[in-house]
Amino acid sequence: MNVNQILNDLEKKHPGELEYLQAVKEVLESIEEVYNENPQFENAKIIERLVEPDRILTFKVPWVDDNGGVHVNIGYRVQFNNVIGPYKGGLRFHPSVTLSILKFLGFEQIFKNSLTTLPMGGSKGGSDFNPKGKSSDEVQRFCQSFMLELWTVIGPQTDVPAGDMGVGGREIGFLYGMYRKLARENTGVLTGKGINWGGSLIRPEATGFGAIYFAKEMLATKNDSFKGKDVAISGFGNVAWGAVKKATEFGGKVVTISGPDGYIYDKNGISGEKIDYMLELRATCNDVVKPYADEFPGSIFYEGKKPWEAKCDIALPCATQNELNGDDAKQLVKNGVMMVAEVSNMGCTPEAIGTFIENKLLFAPGKAVNAGGVAVSGLEMSQNSMKFNWGKEEVDEKLKHIMTEIHKSCVKYGTKDGYTNYVKGANVAGFLKVANAMVDQGIY
Repeated sequence: MNVNQILNDLEKKHPGELEYLQAVKEVLESIEEVYNENPQFENAKIIERLVEPDRILTFKVPWVDDNGGVHVNIGYRVQFNNVIGPYKGGLRFHPSVTLSILKFLGFEQIFKNSLTTLPMGGSKGGSDFNPKGKSSDEVQRFCQSFMLELWTVIGPQTDVPAGDMGVGGREIGFLYGMYRKLARENTGVLTGKGINWGGSLIRPEATGFGAIYFAKEMLATKNDSFKGKDVAISGFGNVAWGAVKKATEFGGKVVTISGPDGYIYDKNGISGEKIDYMLELRATCNDVVKPYADEFPGSIFYEGKKPWEAKCDIALPCATQNELNGDDAKQLVKNGVMMVAEVSNMGCTPEAIGTFIENKLLFAPGKAVNAGGVAVSGLEMSQNSMKFNWGKEEVDEKLKHIMTEIHKSCVKYGTKDGYTNYVKGANVAGFLKVANAMVDQGIY
């Protein structure tokens, strides 16, 4: 495999799709060695087939606001690869949504889902619609219009969307209600459903909880733990909330959360009622975190800044892609950080990742660290197929087991000369399962 040639060809085919090209480059550089050791992969042109989605659905989404005005957004579904199971990946409603971002997320999803060992392929979808500032009636009308196009290409054995940025329980409910009416069936076609109509316990917390379970295993390789560690976290939605809860439970002191307006530094730690306030803040303050400083004396708001300048032992980016850059990484290293784990998808730029690995820090990529969300979505699919619900403790134990096994796979394929390169380990482990399945099933 000639990585540079493949990347050059992709850039010519898909100019300007920077996030997608970045994601492909990271994976190809990690798997080059194992790929070249297996000539059957080259004979079947696995890479050329894997980097292109099976199909992309693009559609307009017209909807009517409360004043009778008509609006038109763009909807997407990128079905990337289903060799090990139905397509599986979230729906993102946010003004920043582009085809490049959805292709990067869908490509990452292939390997993330593979790592869980559950039978799920990779996909992603969404729209440039922004639910913020819209009434529930407006969001409902948009979701129903979106599903009018999407429903023909999804199904419990075909493609199972979930929530993502801008798509929470409310949106999943509206989407599922329209799907159920159109398809005339009750099935597990969406995950993240309400607990009263097919959802799974601990799904809202799953990504954050799973990330901390994975990080706990990373620390254990150094005979260490969260106890007594200062933890910097970005974001303050469901993912960050779950991570804050579990990190605090394990003895860490979370000192930061952030929003588009800046970040909060709380020297006393974010625990107890402060954790509950995070979700209240998200619901009432349109993503800004400044009100936290007014609510809890002793905390400081840094306008327009990122939390990575704060001194911490552990850094957990939980917000969005490329939120932690090379300069941020150097500052973290200078301040003595010992571990960084991406809880957001591709949360660190290549320059930042290079800095962490060069300094032999504990660093792990989002496709491994944040796989807990899709893992519990997979468990929700299993429960739906059995018409049965597991209790909270049972779901949590299954999540712990999955994250522990993902960590073992990363160590197995990423350790050399006493250092574990979790990026390589995650990519190789996820790739091998998918590539071998593609070889087994022939050219199609």
